[in-house]
Amino acid sequence: MAEEAPKVAKQPMTDEERLALCQKLDKELDDFIDSLEKKRYTEGWSEDTWEEEMDKHPFFMKSTPDDGTLSPLAEGLAKLKYDPEENTPVELAANYKEDGNFNFKHKNYRLAILGYTEGIKQRCNDAEINASLYNNRAASHWHLKNYRSALFDSEKALSFNANHTKARTRAAKAALEVTKYDTCIEHCQKLLEGETKDKEIVELLNTAKKKKQQQERDQRRKERKNEKDSEQKDQVIKAIIQRGIKISKCDDEDDIDLSKLEPSLPGAQDAIVRIEDGVLRWPILLLYPEFQMTDFIRDCPENVQLLSQLEQVFPAPWDEENKYSCSKINVYFEGYDKMPHVIDPSKNLGDLLVTKYYELKAGTPAFFILPRGSVVERRFLESYI
Repeated sequence: MAEEAPKVAKQPMTDEERLALCQKLDKELDDFIDSLEKKRYTEGWSEDTWEEEMDKHPFFMKSTPDDGTLSPLAEGLAKLKYDPEENTPVELAANYKEDGNFNFKHKNYRLAILGYTEGIKQRCNDAEINASLYNNRAASHWHLKNYRSALFDSEKALSFNANHTKARTRAAKAALEVTKYDTCIEHCQKLLEGETKDKEIVELLNTAKKKKQQQERDQRRKERKNEKDSEQKDQVIKAIIQRGIKISKCDDEDDIDLSKLEPSLPGAQDAIVRIEDGVLRWPILLLYPEFQMTDFIRDCPENVQLLSQLEQVFPAPWDEENKYSCSKINVYFEGYDKMPHVIDPSKNLGDLLVTKYYELKAGTPAFFILPRGSVVERRFLESYI
């Protein structure tokens, strides 16, 4: 029988080999996280947020792939992992913390986060280790500008050690970055409870107080604007009801709201009807079927003749044959009876909007402009027959 080859003891990885492996993994992890961009968290880090996706990464593989093979990277990572059957939760947490610290030292912050997270997931009963894991993960998030996660982790660290100065300082700074000024102020005040007054914390506290005042002023200003806008909307709807203007898709007065009066024309949503000194001011649309063109007028008072608006757009640069002028055109609207109706443009816009069969569609009075007695006009009218 052939003799078995003697087993060769595996040599531990050197720091240089370990660093090279981690740098390679950090690059892979950058690409991996970029692929999850649409799934990124928005409210801070949670141990379970990316667990399903991260299990696909070699660092978190819980079992050998179906084909029984591991990539060279995965085999290298196996050397960095620890067997839970041979270590207590406290030992595992400490080992993963060491891995995290190694990556943090070399500015591999994403790998550091993963290491600290593995340590946290051990749920060991050592409060100091847990506080350190959360604090260190918060520091990694801070360097990556994940300020919400930095705040979350810093406060988790404080739940294990309320006297953790570094964690509280970082919590205050992160809270300032995410505009949680009350939280920042609270952490600063606790840091300043002792006799020693840290200059940096005093400045941070003053900054948070100033920003909070500005935030409150902005909020009051926003609330006043919202109240004014709400009052304006009520006045517009009341005026429309009083004038008896029929709105498309509104069965009764209670069904009228400004969302049904917003212009549907791209880029014209801010030109919604408004009221000024008791006068409704409308956006209007002039359509030229012959050329498949339109003119959009953003602000036409209801007490002004439609003719005055037409005089502003004629002569048109595209009308090479001079067929379009106020004396040569007919103006139509399409009524709720699905038929065209000719109107007198010398009437005020407000009077036209209450014409029989008139119905306001898409928040914008629309009128068809056609050369009087032309073939184009005849074809337009025949299209409704």
